[in-house]
Amino acid sequence: MWAELLPIGRHPGTGGYRRHAWTAADAECRAWFRAQAETRGLTHEVDRNGNQWAWLGDPAASDAVVTGSHLDSVPDGGAFDGPLGVVSAFAALDELRRRGTRFTRPLAIVNFGDEEGARFGLACVGSRLTAGQLTVEQAHRLTDGDGITLPRAMAAAGHDPDAIGPDHERLARIGAFVELHVEQGRALDLSGDPVGLASAIWPHGRWRFDFRGEANHAGTTRLADRRDPMLPYAETVLAARREARLAGAVATFGKIAVEPNGVNAIPSLVRGWLDSRAADQTALDTVVTGVEQAARDHAAAHGVDFDIVRESFTPVVEFDHALRDELARILGTETELKVPVLGTGAGHDAGILSGSVPTAMLFVRNPTGVSHSPAESATEDDCTAGVTALADVLEGLVRR
Repeated sequence: MWAELLPIGRHPGTGGYRRHAWTAADAECRAWFRAQAETRGLTHEVDRNGNQWAWLGDPAASDAVVTGSHLDSVPDGGAFDGPLGVVSAFAALDELRRRGTRFTRPLAIVNFGDEEGARFGLACVGSRLTAGQLTVEQAHRLTDGDGITLPRAMAAAGHDPDAIGPDHERLARIGAFVELHVEQGRALDLSGDPVGLASAIWPHGRWRFDFRGEANHAGTTRLADRRDPMLPYAETVLAARREARLAGAVATFGKIAVEPNGVNAIPSLVRGWLDSRAADQTALDTVVTGVEQAARDHAAAHGVDFDIVRESFTPVVEFDHALRDELARILGTETELKVPVLGTGAGHDAGILSGSVPTAMLFVRNPTGVSHSPAESATEDDCTAGVTALADVLEGLVRR
């Protein structure tokens, strides 16, 4: 399965993946998922929001156990973020069948659409729509860098954009969702454990910072006469690093758009996107407030207009304690694994669904801690340990 997925959407120059929502690479991934489902005799379906499901048992029955993740990527992302959870889900099912496990609850494997938000700027679109955390009107306004709207992209890929919306009936049929994911950090590498159990997802969000100045000639305009928005933007980037360090949080300006974007032109607009995350809401508020104030001060000092827009926000997510404790019991008493419990600063579909269904997450060790990069990795032994842990957990849940 891993070998079949590896070439899909891989850029020959960077070695990274560009599996963006509703593109040709995304369609190939979806075809792969459907083939895996059909090969195993599972019922394949695509829900109203474009998420794929592979069912063992009656999809209309209640109290289902669901596992899976996503197959899309960030620009030039790694091979493990998302796909490891989907591949491991199919592999875990294969293992349960080998064991002769008797299923008393339906089991489903899911591929959530547009988890990374690489194309339309909003993460977890498929799960947000399903959970009602993104309205139809908001979704229809999402636009990519080429001006193509989400509805237009979905229609071009053969999906009906008019059908999207909350799917509370589907969520009501799910008794537990367990997502396996490569760790996006080095906690497991430092502790020496191949598999971990998630406790919570840090609160996090994305803010757009707009600095508007005056376009002018780079060679003839005196420094004293310039209203250059690049200067306050640069100072704001440094302020973000400072505020995050003081609060024990993280803050990143990782995307920028410049107009007119000419080598010999002073910009008229510099637009930067801030991603910030912290262990608690107070720390996150402190960081964002500090960065915003720095931006306003620096913009005023350079005669530049400034505006800020919060594009997305996810509060702290505490995973279901009863389900987490049950997973810890299964892994602690029925296996030889020592499974530490750890938090994460990365958002996931499991976090979105946590307000609607009991959710839990397993992490597989990432020896470098690098993620959202072609350098992202996990050893075969650790991936196998993850599959075994997921199979043990699913077996404990489907026999309950």
